[in-house]
Amino acid sequence: IPYSAGGTAGVGLEAAEPTALLTRAEPPSEHPELRPQKRKKGPAPKMLGNELCSVCGDKASGFHYNVLSCEGCKGFFRRSVIKGARYVCHGGGHCPMDTYMRRKCQECRLRKCRQAGMREECVLSEEQIRLKKLKRQEEEQAHATSLPLRASSPPQILPQLSPEQLGMIEKLVAAQQQCNRRSFSDQLRVTPWPMAPDPHSREARQQRFAHFTELAIVSVQEIVDFAKQLPGFLQLSREDQIALLKTSAIEVAGEGRGMKGEAEWDYLWEEPDPLGSRDEGNRPPWKGSAACVQVMLLETSRRYNPGSESITFLKDFSYNREDFAKAGLQVEFINPIFEFSRAMNELQLNDAEFALLIAISIFSADRPNVQDQLQVERLQHTYVEALIPMVPFFLLSTHRPDRLMFPRMLMKLVSLRTLSSVHSEQVFALRLQDKKLPPLLSEIWDVHE
Repeated sequence: IPYSAGGTAGVGLEAAEPTALLTRAEPPSEHPELRPQKRKKGPAPKMLGNELCSVCGDKASGFHYNVLSCEGCKGFFRRSVIKGARYVCHGGGHCPMDTYMRRKCQECRLRKCRQAGMREECVLSEEQIRLKKLKRQEEEQAHATSLPLRASSPPQILPQLSPEQLGMIEKLVAAQQQCNRRSFSDQLRVTPWPMAPDPHSREARQQRFAHFTELAIVSVQEIVDFAKQLPGFLQLSREDQIALLKTSAIEVAGEGRGMKGEAEWDYLWEEPDPLGSRDEGNRPPWKGSAACVQVMLLETSRRYNPGSESITFLKDFSYNREDFAKAGLQVEFINPIFEFSRAMNELQLNDAEFALLIAISIFSADRPNVQDQLQVERLQHTYVEALIPMVPFFLLSTHRPDRLMFPRMLMKLVSLRTLSSVHSEQVFALRLQDKKLPPLLSEIWDVHE
């Protein structure tokens, strides 16, 4: 079912680290060699691509909070600081930190972050920068709406959608609606939400978990069906088609794990009945098909109801935060999903804008194992060029002056990458709970291995 930010190739979505860090005075130390090494102010050094995280040794993605680190340690440190978390080590406080132990001992991981030089005040400064940006944007919007129209000012020239772009957008919206209608037919075959006398019984919890799992399977099939109708997608090689969809999947218990061959993918690719048989001896090979996590999260945000603060799947299934928790999901995963969905809802996007955003997300050339990156970038650029004129046209038709709407929309794709990393932690936490999971969930996320 459906967080560190990464870029979408060809669009320039990398979330930049602040170039100047707010620091506070520190008393002199008798042992200066034990103090964290401060990085010089200014732009971060150019990455070569083979740098390792100073905390766990994983592949580093950049300088985060003053330290060269990976996305996982960056997000872990930020959440720990914001929540004021206090962890307890069960190994005496001397756990060696690597990609395996970082998930086992949070206290030693946080200590290693601080020893490597991560600074809590940097986290606070990022929050201050974010609030400052929001305040400046609000002031700009207020100023824009208060300016009177001048007769002498030249008319604003808006980019126009070409007939080809209009035709493409109409096809995308129609394809999305068709996929949604097709998924509605699976509604009656989804495991029902339990109405047992004891809602806290083990059987009721397992049934709720199976219910959410099967909703996710329907969503995956819906996304694959939509991707196959995107202009240019089927013209890519089979390997690149698989890579674009599968590599947003969450890898559980080890790097490089996920879809292990085309036999598993063929079933998802060609099978019109994703739920199929639930017979234990005749289960479909869903292994590694937890693809499209980011697109699933984007689709989930479309179903958010701000009035009831709930998310609706398959037209009739609505769930609030408490329902997600009853299904066994953690609040650390639930809250970000609802916050992202709320933020997306505030943008008030129409069907065409949503369809274009999904297409842009799918055609990300920086996915692992993509061979023809140049062609994928070209395809993504096609959808970006169609989205740019859509934004001012929609703003004029709805009387919502917001010159920052287009960058706001693209930044949501950055947030998706952050959110998908939290999904990875949620899946790993489910595995550590060592409880009997529904067979379909084990197949989708390889939790049984």
